[in-house]
Amino acid sequence: MAMEPKDENKLLGEVLEQVSGQLRSSLSNIYRSLERIAPPELRDQGDGLDNDAAILCQSYYRILRLTNNLSDAAQLDRPLRPKLSNDDIVGFCRAVMERARVPGELLGLALEFRCAKSSHIIAIDRDRLERMMLNLLSNAFKFTPKGGRITLEVRIEAQRVELRLTDTGCGIAPELLETVFDRYLHTERVDPPPHGLGLGLPICRRIAQEHEGSLLLTSRPGEGTTVTVSLPNRKVKYQELNSFIVDYSGGFNRTLLELSDALPKQAFTQKYLD
Repeated sequence: MAMEPKDENKLLGEVLEQVSGQLRSSLSNIYRSLERIAPPELRDQGDGLDNDAAILCQSYYRILRLTNNLSDAAQLDRPLRPKLSNDDIVGFCRAVMERARVPGELLGLALEFRCAKSSHIIAIDRDRLERMMLNLLSNAFKFTPKGGRITLEVRIEAQRVELRLTDTGCGIAPELLETVFDRYLHTERVDPPPHGLGLGLPICRRIAQEHEGSLLLTSRPGEGTTVTVSLPNRKVKYQELNSFIVDYSGGFNRTLLELSDALPKQAFTQKYLD
């Protein structure tokens, strides 16, 4: 008897969770070994060791990022509640772009932030929204050639706040644009490394939906791509106090973690890690 699509998705989620858990159990051992083989004080003394360690460090970050995405993908069909608190969405977005500026410069990309207001308070889950924005920036970095520009504009309207991330990259073909949110279910559509398994956009859309918002993507081949995230323009009266917070980054640099599959190895030399 053939399985129903709902049952197949449930089974896929269970498998992804098991794979994610097994990867995490090995990752901590890998990084501890890397620190013993190439401690920061020795990496500063020689380019050879620093370059080799950078390759290992970037690979670690990429596997950790993939592990996080697999864990999130396992929960795409499950109801999740964001941990909302009132925060400055303008300052939040400005800070994300500022942290991504130097990594972008390593790729020859210019980053720009725009907003007519200096601040605006709405209810967001800061950790989840950070993951979403850095995932979207990772896509923009991968598909925008040297000399390109990536712009994040925050537009504040009466009922909604829009985050518009626009790049001057290669764009997306119309036939692919229709399936960008479910490509991870179709192995024939998965891009070769370093473009990944197609998990990022479904996860980003899920995070927007957790906020009772939406994520739309428009693109033309050769003209770039714009991702528009629409969030409710509202505050929460009672902010959630979370006594147990799991740091998805494991304490590592979140910007480098989420951008790891888009950056050159130089971003993981000791100079930039410091």
